[in-house]
Amino acid sequence: MSLKMIVLAKQVPDTRNVGKDAMKADGTVNRAALPAIFNPEDLNALEQALQLKENNPDSTIQLLTMGPPRAADIIREGLFRGADGGVLLTDRAFAGADTLATSYALACAVKKMGDFDIILGGRQAIDGDTAQVGPQVAEKLGIAQITYAEEIIDVTDKDITVKRRLERGIEIVKAKFPVLITVNGTADDCRPRNAKLLQRFKHARTASEQVNAGEDYLSLYNERPELNLNEWSTKDVDANLNDCGLSGSPTKVKKIENVIFQAKESKKMGSSDAEIEDLIVELITNHTIG
Repeated sequence: MSLKMIVLAKQVPDTRNVGKDAMKADGTVNRAALPAIFNPEDLNALEQALQLKENNPDSTIQLLTMGPPRAADIIREGLFRGADGGVLLTDRAFAGADTLATSYALACAVKKMGDFDIILGGRQAIDGDTAQVGPQVAEKLGIAQITYAEEIIDVTDKDITVKRRLERGIEIVKAKFPVLITVNGTADDCRPRNAKLLQRFKHARTASEQVNAGEDYLSLYNERPELNLNEWSTKDVDANLNDCGLSGSPTKVKKIENVIFQAKESKKMGSSDAEIEDLIVELITNHTIG
């Protein structure tokens, strides 16, 4: 059995390094000021796809990401781990998109990519924490969806059985293909880069990245088509500009306030139960907690 899989992945700012310049005046994230990483739960989703591919060797995995040109790093990271290819959806018209505009653009790209059995993505991205994009993509494509997935239990040529991790327990559900699955961070961690794949795809580039490549590498891209990463704009996916970016985003940021926590006082304590209990009582009394 072969499966055609698409993994939705996002390059996100590293929220561990958020500073005063993290936001622009218009309320959008200043991505240029923050280190960029592969969204953690999207890596969990990629691992689920890779496991399915291992058990079904003729299967394929295509990554789909939307962002600025530097987001091509996400596709390369996927290739280094075992994906077969990917698409970078990039255009100035996509800038400032909220979850509605993002899901619209991704759905347009999925339609252009053609037939698929499974779309996988992380439960949510750490720069927004909305968990809305995956379900919205499924809705726009008119397909079934399974959220909060932790493990794929079984796959047939017609359907898939998944374990969901919910706040109050575990749920086992089944859905027919095509289906979109969002994956929890409690799922298996993604495997590291494969050394052979790293050597094979380290020079993979999009068309805009190849502009700055030397003459030696231009011949390389002609000889090895797998190094040419797909780069699509709004025109390539037949997207309506009114539904993209800020113009297609009903969510508006009205106010931004930077809150910086500074330690002004400290208190040393031991590890005895009595000291811990006293500290808890003090914090509750001062309304620091509770």
